[in-house]
Amino acid sequence: MDYMMTYYLHNSSKLFIMDVWTKDFGLVMSLLFSFHASGRWKHLYLGQNCINAAHYGPNYYFLVIFGHDGQKPLELRTEEDADCNEWVEAIQQASYSDLIIEREVLMQKYIHLVQITETEKVAANQLRTQLEDQDTEIERLKAEIVVLNKTEERMLPYQSNPEEEDPDIKKIKKVQSFMRGWLCRRKWKIIVQDYICSPHAESMRKRNQIVFNMVEAETEYVLQLSILVNCFLRPLRMAASSKKPPITHDDVSSIFLNSETIMFLHEIFHQGLKARIANWPTLVLADLFDILLPMLNIYQEFVRNHQYSLQVLANCKQNRDFDKLLKQYEANAACEDRMLETFLTYPMFQIPRYIITLHELLAHTPHEHVERKSLEFAKSKLEELSKMMHDEVSDTENIRKNLAIERMIVEGCDILLDTSQTFVRQGSLIQLPSVEKGKLSKVRLGSLSLRKEAERQCFLFTKHFLICTRTSGGKLHLLKGGRLSLIECALIEELDANNAAGQGFNRLEFKIVVEPADGPSFAVVLLAPSRQEKAAWTSDMSQCIDNIRCNGLMTSVFEDNSKVTVPHMIKSDARLHKDDVDICFSKTLNSCKVPQIRYASVERLLERLTDLRFLSIDFLNTFLHTYRIFTTAAVVMDKLSDIYKKPFTSIPVRLEFTILGHITKAFSSSSTPNSSNHSFMDHKSPTVSHSGFTNPEKSYDKEFLIRRAATNRVLNVLRHWVSKHSQDFEMNAELTTAVIALLEEVLRDSDLLPQERKAAANILSALSQEEQDDSQLKIEDIVVECFESLSAMELAEQITLLDHIVFWNIPYEEFLGQGWMKTDKNERTPYIMKTSQHFNNMSNLVASQIMAPADVSSRATSIEKWLAVADICRCLNNYNGVLEITSALNRSAIYRLKKTWAKVCKQTKALMDRLQKIVSSEGRFKNLRETLKNCNPPCVPYLGMYLTDLAFIEEGTPNFTEEGLVNFSKMRMISHIIREIRQFQQAPYRIDLQPKVTQFLLDKTLVMDEDTLYELSLKIEPRLPPAN
Repeated sequence: MDYMMTYYLHNSSKLFIMDVWTKDFGLVMSLLFSFHASGRWKHLYLGQNCINAAHYGPNYYFLVIFGHDGQKPLELRTEEDADCNEWVEAIQQASYSDLIIEREVLMQKYIHLVQITETEKVAANQLRTQLEDQDTEIERLKAEIVVLNKTEERMLPYQSNPEEEDPDIKKIKKVQSFMRGWLCRRKWKIIVQDYICSPHAESMRKRNQIVFNMVEAETEYVLQLSILVNCFLRPLRMAASSKKPPITHDDVSSIFLNSETIMFLHEIFHQGLKARIANWPTLVLADLFDILLPMLNIYQEFVRNHQYSLQVLANCKQNRDFDKLLKQYEANAACEDRMLETFLTYPMFQIPRYIITLHELLAHTPHEHVERKSLEFAKSKLEELSKMMHDEVSDTENIRKNLAIERMIVEGCDILLDTSQTFVRQGSLIQLPSVEKGKLSKVRLGSLSLRKEAERQCFLFTKHFLICTRTSGGKLHLLKGGRLSLIECALIEELDANNAAGQGFNRLEFKIVVEPADGPSFAVVLLAPSRQEKAAWTSDMSQCIDNIRCNGLMTSVFEDNSKVTVPHMIKSDARLHKDDVDICFSKTLNSCKVPQIRYASVERLLERLTDLRFLSIDFLNTFLHTYRIFTTAAVVMDKLSDIYKKPFTSIPVRLEFTILGHITKAFSSSSTPNSSNHSFMDHKSPTVSHSGFTNPEKSYDKEFLIRRAATNRVLNVLRHWVSKHSQDFEMNAELTTAVIALLEEVLRDSDLLPQERKAAANILSALSQEEQDDSQLKIEDIVVECFESLSAMELAEQITLLDHIVFWNIPYEEFLGQGWMKTDKNERTPYIMKTSQHFNNMSNLVASQIMAPADVSSRATSIEKWLAVADICRCLNNYNGVLEITSALNRSAIYRLKKTWAKVCKQTKALMDRLQKIVSSEGRFKNLRETLKNCNPPCVPYLGMYLTDLAFIEEGTPNFTEEGLVNFSKMRMISHIIREIRQFQQAPYRIDLQPKVTQFLLDKTLVMDEDTLYELSLKIEPRLPPAN
């Protein structure tokens, strides 16, 4: 409307007043103006309260009526009808009627609000009045309380004020408060202790400890891979790119393959493990294995290439420049005297480590746990890969062993780089000097038996025999003329009766006669430390000589002018090299140039044992070490008896006449028999020379030849069995009876050759006589006496003697089947359990003797003395004794005695650090393994190290395949470990028993248990109070 008023005002609409005057009018809000022609307003008409306009008449008239008194109506007229209507409408809309109505509404609301305000004021006054009344009531009540208190005080005049409470009451309240606190703390302590002792808490502790150990092992493994890549792979790549490369890039790739990728993979896995530890105690691992499992194909490639890798490395070492460069790399301090072959083998043992870890984790993971299915799946996948890895490790064990020995020899030994050369045994023998006419100087021999100069470290391989001396640093020096080729050797086990040496050494010596093709013949006389050691050496050596000569005979017969390495006879028999439903072969050849068996049925293994064409020494050793796993001694004995009684069943029909024809042809050209006690296959050249064929006609008799071969095979197997596994016969009277019956039947054979008769008589004599070695002492024979004062040397020698006796008494069959981890371990492996108990008793004795003195200085002196004993044990190669003492010193009861250790001198602490480093379990006892390689027996190793190795093998793969075949690759690995254990068992110590010392060492009354030790430790040095 305002805009409309302004429109009329500015356009000067003309209105007629009473048809007389014409003026300009304007309407603004409720005000009606009239203007002069000059634009100034003249009249103002107020339109308050009510203003109205009405249209009337035909000449565009309208009347404006004002609602207040004193104002006359105003009659106006427009020139046009439209203007008239517009003015009427505008004036009507400008009326105050609407505003008045709105004002009335607002006034009603205002009146209502005023009424509400008045009501609230009245209510507020009422509340104020009530509060005042309540304050008055409170004051009244306070006054009443004061009156009551005064009344009570008057009634109890003798009662003291609270501020002056009786001291006895204060003491009672204090005691009550203390008791309430003590009961509360005791209640919570019981709750916490109950949980700590609960199966769930124990399971969680073990689970966490498994994970912590896994992180430590993974850290060590990543470090080993880093050394492999940074100290060998990358430097060799650079060397291959030089102007005169000692190795090609292809050879570097063949040796290392994807080692770098494996390192990167495990660095990621290791970082994930450390991240999980950061979230402790919540340890979730399944997703980490989910990352690892898809990458297993990398491991599969590495495993398949492992054997080829070591073969390439052996070939490259024949290059002098490469060998010199490799020795420089291995001299790096980070390598810690470990060879490249060792680092290449580490990945082969990592998967079994994961399997054992997962097995332990699953044992402490509830069935409803969210991770259980994932962990089980990971374990199954790793086990599949582990089966293949065990086969490859078994196949390459011999190559790695040969390369390790070759690296220990300062001058080097190229014959060990031949991958077909199989390691048989090693040990310490004494080389006796020879004089004219083959006799020995009796006077000088008596002094030489105690001299270190005559001690030799000997190594027997399938083709060679090495004689070395060992330096104080552990390195080997090959003697001049100490590399003997077995094809040129003849073994004489028993020297002539007129030889002077036979009277001074209890018939422990044997002679090797060497007839080289390019020089004069000579003899080497060696002295074994015991009858058992002599029997083991001579049986292995004679078998190796038989094998190599049999192979040479067959090669000369079947491969005239041929460069083929495997005889045609073997090639023509598919059962010796072709996989079948009951046998599977490896690519590796054994000592007889026949593929090694990977899996086979029991029948096929027995068939190989009695195959008259050949008998591999490595197969025989593995079979005799592990046959208890898949068969019984009675079954083996029945097979040997059958082969003796029915020898024709051992030769395939299609090859029978061919073999006999060639053997007859070979025998017909033999020279005059000699008198040396060789086996049936003994000869000194491809032209066979045999003893015993006194009747030339019998050389062409088919049945006679086969019977001689069968008899020789039976005697050969029995000789190894009786001489190297005598415990089988000591614990099995039925087996002994069966062997004696068979040997007596053999001796009744009228066609028996002289050497066969002598061999059978020797075996029978060995079975019949009581096996009591003078150098050994059974633990039951020890007599205990009083103990007064002992020196460190006496303690160390007697600890070594006792440790070796306990270690020596363990029969090899207890190492089979992980019996020491079963619930009935005391029945299955009593001697291993005795060894473990003896270890714990000795460790407890050391700890008890340290804790016994009351004063600090005496305890510190005791620690120094025991560490001196440990160092002497190290010098005696008793590493089990070293670990017994160091583990005692690391017990919490002793380790926490800070005041006592403060009194121990720095030199003694440094000695303890050196000893602990040797026997540390870090890296699968890598330092202890290297030490054992460089030490001369006698030696007492730590048995737990070998039990861990056997557990790795047992956990990684089953004894039988899904088809029911014997996993002979696994048997071969187990045999390697047992052979190393028995090597240390058979070398005796020359230490005299001192009853006064052994009584002290075996006195259980001096031993305190772990709880008693810790309680005594707390009494000696109480815990410090916690800092505020």
